[in-house]
Amino acid sequence: MTIELTLFEGRVGDHNDLAMLGARSLAMAISDLLGIEPTVVGRPEPALNANWDIELMHARPALQQLQARLQDIYSRGHRAISATSRCAASIATLPMVALHHPEACVVWFDAHADLNTPESTTSGYLGGLALSASLGLWASGFGDGLDWKNVVLVGQRDLDPFEVDLMRQRHIAHVQPGPDIESRLRAAIAGRPVYVHLDCDVLNPGIVPTDYVHEGGLSLDDLRSACNTIAQSKVIGVEIAEFQNAWEPGGEPVSPSQLLGALAPLFRGIRNSCSERSAF
Repeated sequence: MTIELTLFEGRVGDHNDLAMLGARSLAMAISDLLGIEPTVVGRPEPALNANWDIELMHARPALQQLQARLQDIYSRGHRAISATSRCAASIATLPMVALHHPEACVVWFDAHADLNTPESTTSGYLGGLALSASLGLWASGFGDGLDWKNVVLVGQRDLDPFEVDLMRQRHIAHVQPGPDIESRLRAAIAGRPVYVHLDCDVLNPGIVPTDYVHEGGLSLDDLRSACNTIAQSKVIGVEIAEFQNAWEPGGEPVSPSQLLGALAPLFRGIRNSCSERSAF
C-alpha cells in the first residue's frame, strides 16, 4: 500500500485563474515534502465564470480523467493525496471514495456546506453543488453513493437556508469554529476511517489567498489541532482545493508552506495508515 499524489489543475467552476496555478504550487510542495511525483490531470484554461451547467460541460473531460485516476488508486488499495484547483473537482472524487471505502467519513473543511442543488442555488456556482452531487441530490453524471451519516462538516459559517434545513433534516454532523474543536471533531468521526476535503476558505481571511473571504474561520493552529485529531484515525485520502497562488491576478506568488505545516499531521496519518515510517 502506497500514497499516490495527483495534481488536478483543470478549470472547474473558476471565477479566476489563480487556483489552477495554486494547485500546481501545492502539488510541487507536497512532492518535495513527501518525495512522491505527482500525476497531472487536466490543464489550466482561462476561467469561464459561468453558470454551473456550462462549467460542468466544459470541465467534464478533465473530471472524467480525475475520476479514473481515483478509481485506479483505490482499486489497487492505495491512498490518495490530491491538490485540486476548485471544490467542484470533488464531484468526481467523492463517488470513488464512497465506492471503495463506504465505511469512511468525509470530513469537509469549508466555509460553506456546498449542499445546494441546481434548483436551490441562487448563485449558479458549480462549487456550491460540490458535496450534494455525491449525496445523490442531483445527477452530475459522475455518480453518488456517499451516505449522509458519513459526512462531517467542519468550519462552515456561510450557509444558505436550504442548506441549514437540509443539515437539520439529515442530522449532518457540524463542527463549528470555536473552542475545543478536537474533542468535537473526534466525537463526530467516532472511530471511522477518514477522507479529508480542505477548502482553504475554511481559514480566517488573510492566512492564504483564496476566492471567498468569510470572517470567523479557523486559525492555522485550529487546523493543525483538527488534523492531529484526524491523524488518530485511519486516513484514506486528502484533497486540498481553492489555494490561489497569489492575492490578486498578476501578484507575487505565495508559498503554501504555512498551510502544509498545519496539514503535516494528516500526511503523517496517511503514511501511518500505509504502515510506512513517518518523518513528520
